[in-house]
Amino acid sequence: MDSQTDSPRADSLARRKLDTSILVLLIGMGLLIAWLSFTYRSSWSAHWPDYTHMVSSLPDPSAWLRWVLGDISEVAFYKHEFASIGLLAGAYLAYWANRTGKRWQGFAISYGSGLWPWLVTSSLLGLLLSNLLWGWTVTATSWQPTFAAFVSLPAAMVLMFGGGWKVTINGAIMGATLVTPLCLLIVNYVCNPLGLPAVIGNVTGMAVASVLAFLLCRYVPILVKDTSTPAVNETATPPVEPAKANKPDYGIIWSLRRVLADFSEAPFFGNELASIGLLLGALLAYTLNPMSPVYGSGLLPQLIGAQALTSAIGVVIWRRHWMHLGWYPTYVPLVSVVPAAILTYGGSWQVIVTSALLGALIAPPLAHAIAKRVPKDMHPYIGNVLSMAISTLLIIPFIGFLISN
Repeated sequence: MDSQTDSPRADSLARRKLDTSILVLLIGMGLLIAWLSFTYRSSWSAHWPDYTHMVSSLPDPSAWLRWVLGDISEVAFYKHEFASIGLLAGAYLAYWANRTGKRWQGFAISYGSGLWPWLVTSSLLGLLLSNLLWGWTVTATSWQPTFAAFVSLPAAMVLMFGGGWKVTINGAIMGATLVTPLCLLIVNYVCNPLGLPAVIGNVTGMAVASVLAFLLCRYVPILVKDTSTPAVNETATPPVEPAKANKPDYGIIWSLRRVLADFSEAPFFGNELASIGLLLGALLAYTLNPMSPVYGSGLLPQLIGAQALTSAIGVVIWRRHWMHLGWYPTYVPLVSVVPAAILTYGGSWQVIVTSALLGALIAPPLAHAIAKRVPKDMHPYIGNVLSMAISTLLIIPFIGFLISN
């Protein structure tokens, strides 16, 4: 009886400690940004140092900090420390609002699972470990997908198997030792020689590595479950107090919110506040130096506009799927087809409209069709990333053919 009484208290204490550690981490990242600002104070006359300055300064510690922090917003192709800090700060606010039942929380972060602290902890650990193991591959002239673990297997494992340190740590380790090296291999030995967008290698590596990891968990369940004491659920998470809200009307306001939330869907956040933080951070970076985010391309406004357009088209076209299923992968072209097209062919209106339209028409239903066929003991995000690879492979050459004629 005492053990049953103490268990909720222990869970609550563990959650408070994890919340505190995440808050401390965010504050620490903010202090790192302040330190970087002090380090580059002589450059403020030319605004914030650009992307080329960062990669050419490697392996300087301050440049590495910018690279690792930038990895957090890499999935949206922003690759900047301000965007990353904004994403995490907005996500923490969304989690707090969800946990306390605030009406303004937006879409419940991480699908209302209450697992966001474990999810983001596993993702960050996987990111740090990936950079420790594979950071040596990055040079001033050689971009590498060290970000891959942050938006793939670690988070998916937490959502599949629950919270707790066993899942969190094992997910991070498998993300760094399976996802990142597979992405490196495919990008460097398939995509680069064939002139294919790197995103194809990134998402293909995520899919293949995730299948391998979930198969490993299937046959070695001790990696994610305590098989010795099945009656005790060490990964249990206290229930989240939901916000009191009416059933969505799927009208204009809901559609605008959904488009905004799609910007933070790839890291498994799917929340407007997280997206606002991401976008505000990216726009601040662009204001200080247009050649700082998006790999120094200067294409951030065109990229954000195209991403919003493809999500909006998808939300409108696939609205009935949202209504019937409760969730639909309209975010898929936002982080694959559209950015790849703009970085390959530039930010002309033809490229923006064509990539946004074709991406919205093809990528979400393909992702849904594949995800339905993913085995039940694997996270269906595997279908989403496979759709990213296939859609990009089909659409990018077609856009090239159109604009060349």
